[in-house]
Amino acid sequence: MTFKAEYIWIDGTEPTAKLRSKTKIIAGSPDGLDALPIWGFDGSSTNQAEGHASDRVLKPVAVYPDPIRGGDDVLVMCEVLNIDMTPHESNTRAALAEVEAEFGAQEPIFGIEQEYTFFEGDRPLGFPVGGFPAAQGGYYCGVGTDEIHGRDVVEAHLDNCLKAGLGISGINAEVMPGQWEFQVGPLAPLEVSDQLWVARWLLYRTAEDFKISATLDPKPVKGDWNGAGAHTNFSTKAMREGYDAIITACESLGEGSKPLDHVKHYGAGIDDRLTGLHETAPWNEYSYGVSNRGASVRIPWQVEKDGKGYIEDRRPNANVDPYVVTRLLVDTCCSALEKAGQV
Repeated sequence: MTFKAEYIWIDGTEPTAKLRSKTKIIAGSPDGLDALPIWGFDGSSTNQAEGHASDRVLKPVAVYPDPIRGGDDVLVMCEVLNIDMTPHESNTRAALAEVEAEFGAQEPIFGIEQEYTFFEGDRPLGFPVGGFPAAQGGYYCGVGTDEIHGRDVVEAHLDNCLKAGLGISGINAEVMPGQWEFQVGPLAPLEVSDQLWVARWLLYRTAEDFKISATLDPKPVKGDWNGAGAHTNFSTKAMREGYDAIITACESLGEGSKPLDHVKHYGAGIDDRLTGLHETAPWNEYSYGVSNRGASVRIPWQVEKDGKGYIEDRRPNANVDPYVVTRLLVDTCCSALEKAGQV
């Protein structure tokens, strides 16, 4: 017997990487990663090599049932290697793996809220030709054809993610017409990042069948419209057990050059979205607060009430690389917690 394996990887496009994929027919049965060989590709066509030395390697790192093709077929998340089997410079997963190994004993987990916007041609889905819809207000978690656009695609994407076994924890319509969100997690850093990339691939692939596109542009419409983010919820074992660790984590993210070090890796176009308006903090200022959606980092009200829980970094753009944002949060917060003896 044979099965189809869709090898998915992240290319070297800058400033925002793109997803690529191709299909391999494999003899045998799909018995996890062990059944999936490494595979080559033309890196000169993906901004990952030059033509005179174009070969790059796909190494499977996670496998999921393929909800599009069904049967025994699978989706394969891959990382990119050089031909000497070292991580390619575009491979941000390798650095996260090192940090997770270093701080794994603190049991870091993440839930990432992925916002995105549907487009029909050159305009957001739900925007009238040559004009604008009614102002923001009724679209968020709304219902009815006058306020909601693209629900059929959203439901199909949700079903595909669930059939693939991804840790999807919810969906909702967002503040701008044609704008939606799905959440992945809570999961460990590598798991949540792998699964978010696969969920993005499934979003694009599902939307193909409806003749519309989806974008992670952080500010798809200029003016008085919300941007699109990837709010990143984070905790460690100590944070889930006590409030002092919550404060230590929040303080660590504001120390020295950390705020700007993080923000510059939180997705291209960050200054277009983090303006201090539309439920954001200014990109060049750091703040945290309880129940404050205008802060860089929000402590949910129930976390303060319970004296334990998690924090929400509201700064990452929709187009952020999850391997990068999870690495930065684990490295910064877990280092500070370790130094404070709160592990």
